[in-house]
Amino acid sequence: MGLNDTPSAVRTHIGFFGRRNAGKSSVVNAVTNQNLAVVSDVKGTTTDPVYKSMELLPLGPVMIIDTPGFDDEGALGELRVKKTKQILNKTDIAVLVVDSTERMKECDNELIELFKKKEIPYVIVFNKSDLKKVQAGENSISVSAHTKENINELKELIASLKSDSDSSKSLLGDLISPLDTVILITPIDESAPKGRMILPQQQAIRDVIDHSAFALVVQDTEYKKCLESLKSKPSLVVTDSQVFQSVSAQTPADVRLTSFSILMARFKGFLDEAVRGAYAIDNLSDNSTVLISEGCTHHRQCNDIGTVKLPAWLRSYTGKNLSFKTTSGTEFPDSLDGIDLVVHCGGCMLNEREMRYRMKTASDLGVPMTNYGTAIAHMNSILERSLLGGELLKR
Repeated sequence: MGLNDTPSAVRTHIGFFGRRNAGKSSVVNAVTNQNLAVVSDVKGTTTDPVYKSMELLPLGPVMIIDTPGFDDEGALGELRVKKTKQILNKTDIAVLVVDSTERMKECDNELIELFKKKEIPYVIVFNKSDLKKVQAGENSISVSAHTKENINELKELIASLKSDSDSSKSLLGDLISPLDTVILITPIDESAPKGRMILPQQQAIRDVIDHSAFALVVQDTEYKKCLESLKSKPSLVVTDSQVFQSVSAQTPADVRLTSFSILMARFKGFLDEAVRGAYAIDNLSDNSTVLISEGCTHHRQCNDIGTVKLPAWLRSYTGKNLSFKTTSGTEFPDSLDGIDLVVHCGGCMLNEREMRYRMKTASDLGVPMTNYGTAIAHMNSILERSLLGGELLKR
């Protein structure tokens, strides 16, 4: 997989914010060295967020997001401002663009307060330095998108805001050693994407290869024969959560077993919360409402896990008359009134900040939240095993 093919979910998301006509799109074009965004003297030219996956040195693979003006007006303007606020939930680094020929306005300060509230590292960019110089201070820089003055320095400043720990994380690399054998169980059914593998499976294969280990990729129907063919036991087995129960029954007790979904929860930084949320399943009662949320959108199959399998498993496990609501893609409610539990997918298509935002939204409202794999493991009484005896919770 080349850098241009790096999945959006593992790219650093850089959001450009500011008032209309402050020069956000011009700065985006200067930073990316591309005509990524339409530039005009007319206020409100950018009406919807513009996304661009690219390689930005010295950061590496990034997702650039150019947002509408935060001072937009009217009914449509309010919707655009709301969309801009939602972008903050997935922004790793924020760039506030200010017109240096004008003083900072109330909406600029409001954005700064939002950056601080959401703990987003940010830089203030005073654009149009060719027209008026501004004395830059801490976390700020004076640039000209027109003459390209200080654009390279701006890139360096943005790069300095990225956490060093971001690039060292892997899905399972710290769990294996060179020459280990890792079995990855990937069922191919009606819900599997045609001609390709889902992102966690791709990441797992790459992690195994990167750590000089052996990856054996099999369907659950061939798993038993695969085990029997090995001269020595595998170091780790990772399975799709939907076949957790049958795979667990076939896996020797002294072989470590977990799921792609559980590893993804750890990778996204919310496994501890997901485990607590799984235990909350036991507290559901008749007429409790469960929100099942997915981070991507796809065509629902007749045996879809989110709308069919999980509701059936939850009703069977609890013996309760549960109600269900569903969301998908970028949809996630600001209010969880009437929701007793959130069961989220692995979040492979969402970046870590977005997943942490969703988890914090639930936590702040006192609503437990778990994910598919953790919930399924708990309902099959194999959660402790799937956490590798607590090893996954130590990171």
